[in-house]
Amino acid sequence: MSLSELRTLGRTGVPISPLTLGTLNFGTGTAAASSEESIRIIHAALDAGITSIDTADIYSQGEAETIVGQALLGRRDEVFLATKFHGQMGSNPAHSGNSRRWITKAVEGSLRRLQTDHIDLYQAHRPDYNTDLLETITALNDLIRQGKILYYGTSVFAPAQLVEAQWLATTNHLIAPVVDQVPYSLLVRANERDVFAITQQYGVGVLSYGPLDGGWLSGAYRLGWPQPLSSRAAAVPGRFDVTAHFNQQKLHAADALARLAEANGLSLVQLSVAFALNHPAVSSVIIGPRTEEHLKDYLKAADVVLGDTVLDAIDQIVQPGTNFLERDAGTVVPHLEFAELRRRS
Repeated sequence: MSLSELRTLGRTGVPISPLTLGTLNFGTGTAAASSEESIRIIHAALDAGITSIDTADIYSQGEAETIVGQALLGRRDEVFLATKFHGQMGSNPAHSGNSRRWITKAVEGSLRRLQTDHIDLYQAHRPDYNTDLLETITALNDLIRQGKILYYGTSVFAPAQLVEAQWLATTNHLIAPVVDQVPYSLLVRANERDVFAITQQYGVGVLSYGPLDGGWLSGAYRLGWPQPLSSRAAAVPGRFDVTAHFNQQKLHAADALARLAEANGLSLVQLSVAFALNHPAVSSVIIGPRTEEHLKDYLKAADVVLGDTVLDAIDQIVQPGTNFLERDAGTVVPHLEFAELRRRS
């Protein structure tokens, strides 16, 4: 496998590279790449053969989109460009969600920041439990007819929501979502239970993100090693606390996977990215480098092919369909997060 071996995004017929450049780490923030460094990373990725870029309006509150727009001046036609809406922009809570009102406003902001006349893939960043899904789908269909977006998709939708979206589109003679974006890694495998089967049934492409599971698969999380320092660990310490009892199974698995990688002459990064690329449902794996060196490490992984012996060993360490933490799914559904929704008053 290599970056030159393009894949088809679901049933769209669109060829994209097996790696997609993610931009979560671009813009302001303690661990984010500067604007200049981000543009260098984008250009290096394109020069290496990456053909798709994924961003979102809330990444650094629009700054990531602005950086992408600057980097793509003169190179826009080389890229399958994806962005997302849903998260709150600014201090106004009305500037968020999946309503027609916000989608119509949000897309104009993204188009302006990206300096383009159309977005190739526009994605609902998260489900909106306060908005009727048909309203969202209808609004996105209108954007397609207006030429502002070419395709639309979802991100971390529950299995029932994915099926509902396809059913609503079919029964209302609308264009259905063509992509779902989900977390997938050696340590986050729950989507193997149902989501991947659903996307394959409906011909929906999958953009998987988090191949390193927020750093758990960077090689820094090992048994007996000190707590790795990172901005994510500081922001959500529970999820990354190596001393927490609920992380012990995950820590043991990360250590075992690191040893498996070493035994096969690979870095854990290479093993992790190659694993995500191997699933037949995955169209492209989103990578999130903060430096050009990080990008080079990811690019090396695109050439790694894992044999059955290694894949079987992975399944022995982390059983297929396993998530160690509920939060690893990318979102927590309201009925699990809020007790009042599952108790009679």
